[in-house]
Amino acid sequence: IRLDRADVDWSAGVLRIRESKFGKSRLVPLHTSSMDALDAYARRRDQLQPRPLEPSFFVSRTRKRLLYAVVSQTFRQLNDGAGVGAGSPSRPRLHDLRHTFAIRTLLEWYRSGQDVQAKLPSLSTYLGHREPSSTYWYLSAAPELLALAAGRLENTQTAARP
Repeated sequence: IRLDRADVDWSAGVLRIRESKFGKSRLVPLHTSSMDALDAYARRRDQLQPRPLEPSFFVSRTRKRLLYAVVSQTFRQLNDGAGVGAGSPSRPRLHDLRHTFAIRTLLEWYRSGQDVQAKLPSLSTYLGHREPSSTYWYLSAAPELLALAAGRLENTQTAARP
């Protein structure tokens, strides 16, 4: 939401995230499909609003930076309209997309037999965590992920026995 136009490096396919939590900045590589979606948005935005009032990448109809509260409210309304989370005591939040990304990434790594321990620092950086240990809590947040991790540990211990 806080991205500026200059934060998108089109040639390298990365976003520069400036001063996020704990004041850290980082570069986040994006898949070409994500870059294509950002490009489509930027082209349409520039057609509708050729003279921006601010350097913001994402802008409102008034040509100003989007506000988190407004984006969050819109997300809630879209979920409600689609029936997502209906009847649940906790409704999906925008921040939950980040959690889903982390869980799905870890699940894919486990399922494909990748060295999760070696890859965890890159996921931590991607998420903006200061330490990989901050990313470990995702392991306990999804039962399927916890089961895969436990199975891998059990296989390692079984292989190490004489």
